[in-house]
Formats: sequence, structure tokens, C-alpha cells
Amino acid sequence: MLESVFNRLYHSYYHDLHKFLFYMIRNRELAEDLVQEVYVKVYKNFEKFEGKSKEKTWLYAIARNVAIDYIRKQKGIKEVQLSEYDAFQLKDTNPIPEEVVLRKDEVQQIYSIKMKPDQKVILDLRFLLDLSISETATTLGWSESKVKTLQHRAIQHLKDKYRKKAG
Repeated sequence: MLESVFNRLYHSYYHDLHKFLFYMIRNRELAEDLVQEVYVKVYKNFEKFEGKSKEKTWLYAIARNVAIDYIRKQKGIKEVQLSEYDAFQLKDTNPIPEEVVLRKDEVQQIYSIKMKPDQKVILDLRFLLDLSISETATTLGWSESKVKTLQHRAIQHLKDKYRKKAG
């Protein structure tokens, strides 16, 4: 039974976890290794999952902790430079070519701005991975009010930086 549940979790969330870890780490090969580490932890600790949160939220929390452990080992990262993720998935299944170009350009502009890691992770979880405030809070182990506050600050930071670039 554990094997079938594990296989379902692996096939259902592998791509999303890889994308999440790539956003945090900015290295495809390393993100691949860290996803494997996440699934090793899932397999070893599945009996500890109490079902109080969604499986997706639980997996993101594990991935976040794996990424944080990796970042701590690297030491001294104060800000993260973001760049466009090549495999960025657009939600519209049939966008016209002009929309694709405009969206990719907007994403590239937004992610060319330096920001603090906690601001980046909030924006990634909320707007790229479509987690709710509640799911984001659970994933990060923060209160919903902290998520809302950091989200507001991150958006304000982007607006301020974008205005400076445009001005």
C-alpha cells in the first residue's frame, strides 16, 4: 500500500516540487537532486503524516526544509538574483503568440529584480505555484498574517524596483 501511495505522490507532484526547488536554488541539476532527497524523506517518514494538511502542502514543507538545509550549508546568501525559468508554464492552454511573448517578458522583468529569499519564496508559492495563503503558511511553518505581510512587502518591493527601472 505504501508503494502505491508513494508512486501516486511521486507522479502527481514531482514536476511541481522540481519547479519549486529550482526557484529556490536556481540550479536544475541540484533541484533534481533535492527532489530525490525530498522523496527519500517522504518514503522514510510517511507514517508520520497525520493528514492534518493536504499532501501537497506537506510535500512543499519538506521541500522547503530540504532547500533551507542546502542554503544554510552554502552560508552568506543575503539576496537571490532571479531569472526566468525556461519551462515556465502558462495557465492559458491556448494563448495567442503575442500573449506568450508579453507574459514571458513580464515574468523576465519581474524576476530580474533582486529580493530577499523570504519575499521570493512567498511570490513563488502564491503566484507561480498557486498555493493559497493558508497553504503557503502551512508550507512555510508561518502564520497566515506573516504570509500576508511578507506578500504585501514583496509586491511593494517589486513595484518600487520596477518604478526605478522604468523611471
